[in-house]
Amino acid sequence: MTYETIRVEAEGPLKVITLNRPDRLNAMPPQMADELGEAFYDLGDARAVLITGEGKGFCSGADLAARGEASALTSKGGSHKALQNHYNPAISQVLRAEVPVICAVNGPAAGVGCSLALAADFTIASKNAYFLQAFVNIGLVPDGGSTWLLARAIGRARATRMMMLGEKIGAEQAEDWGLIYKAVEAESLMDEARALGEKLANGPTLALKTMKKQLNTALDGSVQEVFVTEAEGQRLAGASADAMEGGMAFLQKRKAEFKGK
Repeated sequence: MTYETIRVEAEGPLKVITLNRPDRLNAMPPQMADELGEAFYDLGDARAVLITGEGKGFCSGADLAARGEASALTSKGGSHKALQNHYNPAISQVLRAEVPVICAVNGPAAGVGCSLALAADFTIASKNAYFLQAFVNIGLVPDGGSTWLLARAIGRARATRMMMLGEKIGAEQAEDWGLIYKAVEAESLMDEARALGEKLANGPTLALKTMKKQLNTALDGSVQEVFVTEAEGQRLAGASADAMEGGMAFLQKRKAEFKGK
């Protein structure tokens, strides 16, 4: 498929998606949301996905004014329709991805850009990047799943601070809060993100997929539901070729070579 607002490249089993509107700090119009969702809908043979932004920004938020869509900003229900039809489905695709997702945040991650960054399994950010819920500054409310993502990542008090005060949270503070996986120097961001992506892409894919399901159950379900999910996951993972390889590698005191099967 040909994309206009993102760039998609395969680096072996790692799929790299780059938000590609650098002149707008990769502000996300509905078209970009649709293209992002499509890229996740068809992962092909990818065993991990890395998302980043072109230029100086990761994603500065939604851009409903792109391509003459300014009426969406003022028309009754315009933002609601854009969320329901474009942005929420895209974030949902990232959250539901069956392979590990890494976001390399190279600059501002605001609004729905913040949601996208936090929807990943691993968020690694340049030390000059920041995370921002700016909605309160223009009389709006967080969207794109931000409320759910923030409350689970950093708790009610800090989520309330970000949402109601509209403060920029720098990468190092975000790491200290547990909002992101890691803050790194700008010049090493992509090297570290790719190394992490390659490690995950060459890991035991079925086991990683099952871990994601277990974590989601743990966040939203009871401990009894977790017991069931873990046991079923262990049954499936234990029957995989990767589990066999992992066991043999352990006994033979060598590094396992997982094939994602």
